[in-house]
Amino acid sequence: MKRSPAKQFRDLILWQKAHQVVLSVYRYSESFPKNETYGLTSQLIRSVVSVPANIAEGFKKKSRPDKARYLNIAQGSLEESRYYLILARDLGYGNNSELEDQLEEVSKLLEAYLSSILASGS
Repeated sequence: MKRSPAKQFRDLILWQKAHQVVLSVYRYSESFPKNETYGLTSQLIRSVVSVPANIAEGFKKKSRPDKARYLNIAQGSLEESRYYLILARDLGYGNNSELEDQLEEVSKLLEAYLSSILASGS
């Protein structure tokens, strides 16, 4: 069954999943030590929020190169977020394997979406 084209960024399953990761990271980071408020907590939230934000921004770009640029920025932010989760785990701030799995799913969807944009001509 073929889906109809997204009319707004919120229609994208990719964006919906990325947004869910943001909500999960906010909940996860609530338990970080207070001395991390302006350190790891801030960096992790900034990077993970950048993923759906850049997907949304790229959605309205008219040219393939512009769309691809924003999706690539989202990919970079996703990888940065992965690192911060590794760091949080290694610092003993809690198990985040579910978040890592969610990021992996978003990463695969993002790669597929970017590939389809580059192959389509839209």
